[in-house]
Amino acid sequence: MPLPEPIVTLTTALAKLPGVGPRSAERVALHLVQTDSAIVTQLADAILVAREKIGFCTTCGALTEKSPCSTCDDARRDASILCVVERAVDILSIEKSGSFRGKFHVLGGKISPLDGVEPDDLRIGELEKRLTAEPVREIIIALGTDVEGDATSNYLAKRLARGGLKISRIGFGLPAGSGLEFADELTLNRALEGRREML
Repeated sequence: MPLPEPIVTLTTALAKLPGVGPRSAERVALHLVQTDSAIVTQLADAILVAREKIGFCTTCGALTEKSPCSTCDDARRDASILCVVERAVDILSIEKSGSFRGKFHVLGGKISPLDGVEPDDLRIGELEKRLTAEPVREIIIALGTDVEGDATSNYLAKRLARGGLKISRIGFGLPAGSGLEFADELTLNRALEGRREML
C-alpha cells in the first residue's frame, strides 16, 4: 500500500537533511504524523525561530544571533591568532577541543574550479581587511586534507604572505580526505598543536 502523498512529501524533505537517508527520513515522517500535534507544532516553531534568528557574524562568519558574535566580542581571546576554517560549523568542532583561544575566520567554502568555486567566491577579501584592521600575528589554516583543502591552503599562504605574519596549517592528525566534523576532540587538539608553518 503506497504512503499518502503528504507523508511522501515530508519524507522527501527530511531526506535532504545531512546524515538522513531515505529509510531514516521515512521513519521520522511516520513518527511525526502520529505524534501529538502540540509536539509537532513546537518542533516546527523551533525550526522557524532558529532559521529566522540565526545568521552569520559580519566579522568572522560564525553562526550567531547577534553580530558581532560572542567570540569576536570576547576580550579574553587572543586577537593575534586567527584560525581560518571552511564553514561556520567547523568553529564548533575546534571549540569542542578546548585547545584554541584565538579568533576565527570562516571562508565559506574551498577553491574548486570543477564546482565553479573561485577565490573571489570566498571570504578572502574580508580576511585581508581583518589583517589590516586587527593585530594578527599568526594565521592557522584549518581546512580538510582533501585536494580542494590543500589547494585552498596553499593559495591562502601565498596570497596572505607578508612580513611579520606567521602562516601555519594544522597538523595532519586528521584522516586524509575528511572534514573537521568527523574528527574527535583529541585528534583536533593534536592537529592544532602540530600545526606547521607553510612559508
